[in-house]
Amino acid sequence: MAPLLKPALRRGWRDLNTVQFGMTPAHALTLGPMDTATGSFLDLLNGTRGLELLREEARRMDLPDGHVDGLVRRLAGAGLLDDAKGGGPAADALRRKKEVLDRLRPDLASLSLTTSEPGEAMGRLAARRSLRVQVRGAGRVGSMVASLLSGAGVGEVDVRDVGRVEPGDVAPGGLPAEAVGERRDEAARRAARRCAPDRPPRRSSRSARDPDGIGYSLVIIAPRDDVAVHAPSPSAAEPLISSGTPHLYAGVVEATGVVGPFVLPGETACAGCLHEGRTDRDPVWPRLVAQWRSGLGRARQVPPCDLTLATTIAGLAAAHALAFLDGRVPSSAGARWEVSLPGLSWHARPVWAHPACPCGATEKGEGEHPSEDAGSHETMAEQGPSKKLRRKADAERPAGTRRAHV
Repeated sequence: MAPLLKPALRRGWRDLNTVQFGMTPAHALTLGPMDTATGSFLDLLNGTRGLELLREEARRMDLPDGHVDGLVRRLAGAGLLDDAKGGGPAADALRRKKEVLDRLRPDLASLSLTTSEPGEAMGRLAARRSLRVQVRGAGRVGSMVASLLSGAGVGEVDVRDVGRVEPGDVAPGGLPAEAVGERRDEAARRAARRCAPDRPPRRSSRSARDPDGIGYSLVIIAPRDDVAVHAPSPSAAEPLISSGTPHLYAGVVEATGVVGPFVLPGETACAGCLHEGRTDRDPVWPRLVAQWRSGLGRARQVPPCDLTLATTIAGLAAAHALAFLDGRVPSSAGARWEVSLPGLSWHARPVWAHPACPCGATEKGEGEHPSEDAGSHETMAEQGPSKKLRRKADAERPAGTRRAHV
């Protein structure tokens, strides 16, 4: 082990005996009591020394025997320590690709704030390279999602769509202007590959045989059709449900951006649950959806999809996707995050598992919820951190360590 204080957290002294790691309420921790000599020793935890060398340095600084080991345990238990050599064989292989790792260092620093174990962040970043994600939809939202995931180190990002790129599909970070007239799916895949920090693996014959998303770590459904965003078709996701493939919905409809629900088949609410729940609250819902899908009453030809809103939704969808790919459950599980122009206030609309839906999520304990709950929501500012996502340091914090009030 080569102990390394997480460089993503700025350090400062609150008083003569207390050190604060980090600035923001989400990640700041204080550690104390801390004497001056130990505080100076912290500078040596920079990933260039193993424990034996650190013990020698401690003896030169007249620190007592066992002090280094105790300090390292304390820092590691608080989630403040990384391992410059940790993460396993895949992480070692990534370290040997210096140019690739340099591209991903900001992502690595961010992962270090959401992981607890030394070396875990590097391990998760390296693991992304072996993952396969499919994005369905190559409009403004879908193409940007594909490029973001590829740029964040996901090894294979496939894009599925039909038709050819139109001028309105062009977006910074998505489809470029020179792609107008080309096949949407091919242009989006090419744009995603250009964003990759490393040469993506060759697309296997298996990839070409997976139009239904089977075999992917995650499928992101980002349709260009606004009705499909507002009322996702349960039947379209049946192969994903039956194969147990996690999937996430995202898109823009009538100047409203939507991310969610994130679906773990058989565990969290799906598009079928969403449809059944809406039908319970509004019995004419199926009739409206049938009319919308038929094109009845549609006077416009180009769905409204504001560029900045599409970019916002693509970024949030990619963030939720990465949260799952990195081993966590995003807050879009069982909810749809929505934001509308011009107010841009975020709301989480719950999506409950429905007993009439054959997906089986109600059997996992979500159960049927009262109808009055269905209209409730919370703003992004009100939402507290999920207990599932809290760092281990919060649950089992070493003595003398506490959450900083900043």
